[in-house]
Amino acid sequence: MANTSNTPNVDTPQGLAFAISAYLLWGFLPLYLKALSHVPVLEVIGHRVIWSVPVAGAVLLVLGRTGDIVRAIRDPRTLAMACVTAALVSVNWGIYVYAIVTDRAVDGALGYYINPLFSMFLGAVLLGERLTRAQTVAVGLAAIAVVILFVDAQSAPWIPLGLMTSWGFYAYFKKSLPVGPNQGFLLEVLILSVPALAYLAWLHGSGGATFGLGWGVSLLLAGCGLVTAVPLMLYANGAKLTRLSTIAILQYIAPTMILLQAVFVFGEELDRARMIAFPLIWLALIIYTVALVRGMRRG
Repeated sequence: MANTSNTPNVDTPQGLAFAISAYLLWGFLPLYLKALSHVPVLEVIGHRVIWSVPVAGAVLLVLGRTGDIVRAIRDPRTLAMACVTAALVSVNWGIYVYAIVTDRAVDGALGYYINPLFSMFLGAVLLGERLTRAQTVAVGLAAIAVVILFVDAQSAPWIPLGLMTSWGFYAYFKKSLPVGPNQGFLLEVLILSVPALAYLAWLHGSGGATFGLGWGVSLLLAGCGLVTAVPLMLYANGAKLTRLSTIAILQYIAPTMILLQAVFVFGEELDRARMIAFPLIWLALIIYTVALVRGMRRG
């Protein structure tokens, strides 16, 4: 089993590539989920889980690391922590799918705008991470933008708050999970597949399942494995090879793409507050990225 507990808490080019790729793929996910808006949220989550198992398993077969899963299951500490990360990511999936299919993608974007600040807080308090002056300015600009967006929210903020806390703690515990990132993801979906299979079996038995009613929707539900597993495994690898605060600031890529789709594709409202906050967030991202690259070159 990979010993990830001693992974250096530094940024690497490989980690940045993994993380950016994951966030770009997540940025396009609303388009996929919107095509499943007529399917119950829990059924979508169930299929995201069970179809992720063969995808993640195939990756480990290619890497020759399937034995790590057996050892992880036999380790009570690893199994317990994987249950925690599995629970957190399932809650996050549920809230996010609900936000997209109920035409509240802007709230989903708001939640992922807030989360990097929460992750930076966790990084500073729990991991002792320190930000440079330029990075602190960037975080301040992002904080102003998030406050503007949050104050302007028209409905109860449970969606953004739920996304913030579930993903923030998932990122923190995932970084500490004593198993490789790909093995960890397979372990998580294996754990979640037990309740997912039970729920889907009940749904089919009661005649309420959408899967099997047509080739189109069935293929989309089966494809949930790819659109779930690929970016999450990329993210897991990126989280192991970057600082928590870095992967947090890069997360602004995904909610910006989500916000653009919410407004220009789904027809949700973009008011004056969002028009102010949007460039502030990108300015924060530019400042942070420039400082990050300079620091890596000096290193």
